[in-house]
Amino acid sequence: MSSDLIKIGDFARLSGTNLRTLRYYEELGLLEPASRSNGGFRYYRPADSHRVNLIQNLQNLGLPLDQIRDLIAPTDSDLGKGPAQWREQIDGALAQQGNLISERMRFLEVQRREIQEARSKLAQCQSCECKPVSENNFCEPCQLTGDSLPSLLAALFH
Repeated sequence: MSSDLIKIGDFARLSGTNLRTLRYYEELGLLEPASRSNGGFRYYRPADSHRVNLIQNLQNLGLPLDQIRDLIAPTDSDLGKGPAQWREQIDGALAQQGNLISERMRFLEVQRREIQEARSKLAQCQSCECKPVSENNFCEPCQLTGDSLPSLLAALFH
């Protein structure tokens, strides 16, 4: 066994996860230990932490684990591919990850604008004597302007 391999517990700490998650990733075919001891202990290469980070990043983008597996785990038919086909597959996986990030960024930008809109409206509330309570329908519509409240603010007022 190579001396640069690390035990599963140390690898879990290195990759910022836990033993249970690593075992689950292995069960799903997302991650394989580089080696096993005669006693069945799992050993990983330090560089395997990059794969764990990729899996977690894709999960954070909203991709379910089965889709992540399809995206990053080679199949038996992939093993016979030539270098050009292999690079094309990897490029496709990277492009899909880039698309997911762009999609998430658009979503976050919408959320950021909604927060700004709610905070702007809340600043207007400083000159109002009303308090959002059930008797005034939680200030819906606004007692000052008659306009509907931004949805985020309305959600927090209830």
